[in-house]
Amino acid sequence: MSTDLSPRPKTTAPENLTGSGAILRTLEHLGIKDVFGLPGGAIIPFYDELMASTTIRHILVRHEQGAGHAAEGYSATGGQVGVCIATSGPGATNLVTAIADAHMDSVPLLVITGQVFSFLMGTDAFQEVDIVGITMPITKHSFLVTDAADVPATLAAAYQIATTGRPGPVLVDITKDAQQQRVPFIWPPKIDLPGYRPVVKAHGKQIQAAAQLLAEAKKPVLYVGGGVIRAHASQELLTLAETTDAAVVTTLMARGAFPDSHAQNLGMPGMHGTVPAVLALQESDLIIALGARFDDRVTGKPSEFAPLAKIVHVDIDPAEIGKIRAADVPIVGDAKDVIADLTAAYTEAIKETTPDVTEWWTRLNSLRAQYPLGYDIPDDGLLSPQMVIERIGQLTGPEAVYAAGVGQHQMWAAQFIKYERPNSWLNSGGAGTMGYAVPAAMGAKVAEPDRVVWAIDGDGCFQMTNQELATCTINKIPIKVAIINNSSLGMVRQWQTLFYDGRHSFTDLNTGHMGGGTQTEMIPDFVKLADAYGALGIRVTRVEEIDAAITLALETNDRPVVIDFIVSRDAMVWPMVPQGVGNSSVQYAREHAPEWDEE
Repeated sequence: MSTDLSPRPKTTAPENLTGSGAILRTLEHLGIKDVFGLPGGAIIPFYDELMASTTIRHILVRHEQGAGHAAEGYSATGGQVGVCIATSGPGATNLVTAIADAHMDSVPLLVITGQVFSFLMGTDAFQEVDIVGITMPITKHSFLVTDAADVPATLAAAYQIATTGRPGPVLVDITKDAQQQRVPFIWPPKIDLPGYRPVVKAHGKQIQAAAQLLAEAKKPVLYVGGGVIRAHASQELLTLAETTDAAVVTTLMARGAFPDSHAQNLGMPGMHGTVPAVLALQESDLIIALGARFDDRVTGKPSEFAPLAKIVHVDIDPAEIGKIRAADVPIVGDAKDVIADLTAAYTEAIKETTPDVTEWWTRLNSLRAQYPLGYDIPDDGLLSPQMVIERIGQLTGPEAVYAAGVGQHQMWAAQFIKYERPNSWLNSGGAGTMGYAVPAAMGAKVAEPDRVVWAIDGDGCFQMTNQELATCTINKIPIKVAIINNSSLGMVRQWQTLFYDGRHSFTDLNTGHMGGGTQTEMIPDFVKLADAYGALGIRVTRVEEIDAAITLALETNDRPVVIDFIVSRDAMVWPMVPQGVGNSSVQYAREHAPEWDEE
């Protein structure tokens, strides 16, 4: 994330720019190379300036939500800040879902919206919406700019807030008259953020206390959250894990932070985590939480979570520490620095002790042997969704980027693709936003054009943002889309099967084969839809077609590819801990489900 804040020579007179010109020039100084947006009346002045830019690529989306998720995908690949742009009113409100998504998952975004003329604000003018007020709870901060002279400092401050401390989205709303005014452009601007001082370096005594607990622990677990990825701390994590011989679990947001192939990786914990990962946390005597927030999907019933464990909680955001589970040793700081310091302190601490976790690993390895991840082949003649996703990962490899929608296919993609590096797995974790995958994959491909990028989507999710295939085709962004088409809202249907006596109310989507000899008309026909958008459309209905279709997709790089995999709607995500139940109740297979009651 390069930022040019170097002062200009004093002999150079400031340029006289419009506010819109100042926006463009500031973005250039901040190192922005790509932006996603859709113009409208209140942002036209900026778009008029942007048209002449030779350094910033603008990608015209088909819906503002697509711009937001694309900016998320762009940012989540790890190296750059995503920028999305919209006009006032509905243009800005269409960004709200993506902003909330980025806020929940700590994705740094710079969101720029146009606003009506300042003298019209408060009059219910055409396309006037208080987007600053709307987004204040779902951003790190939201700014309103009514004076062109404030543009450089506000955008630079927004960038600094978005990218420091706990990353997140920042919105800058700029009135149309502020975009049209002419003022001297002064760089670097003076950034005044009173009270904003993120703590990066942790207190040494807290590090030593954590190291001592780790040296004494018999059943230690490193509970790794998405904060490790945001902090670019994967190498430090690997060193800590190998130094301590602790078990490692990586949350949904942290898949890839620690290599799946590593012997100490037990997989993903939580509602649909592996049994070894779930029970390791449950039976541990020490949990080192690194950039994780004890989310309800991980803890299950909080009062029953890891009852015997002491807690060391490391987070850049002090508000997260103690929010769900009290910490025996709270550590506020940047994960990269804290993990490195903890490794050094642990090495010093064990000079007088000899940690022995042999029995712990005997127990964990027995759990791995007893409860491996697996799946059943459907008996309705349709494809196994787990097999499809597993083959995508095996044929594509760990250097690709995989973006998932939300639901069953998201969980299967987290379970059955092997992640060996950070920033290879993108998904909507906290908000659970359907429609995330296609635009996020598009943004990731713009950021990482030399990598293969898959959007693994459901037939429900795909219909929410598939219009961005047009954006991909026109802008030569050749993503691969795998639709795991079970002709239903699969995760909701699973819950209806398990907790509502199989009453599948309003979850059939009629997008494909229903199984049991029932064939519905495909509405829409995803292959025809792909063709209409200029993409290559493929339908797969038989096991022997899976590899050939994936291989063709990997070989096709002149346009997007959409593969419609017709899978069984009766397939379920296992293991599972139902909502509101303690993690000790994790069940490995369908036959145990009748014992549960949803709370």
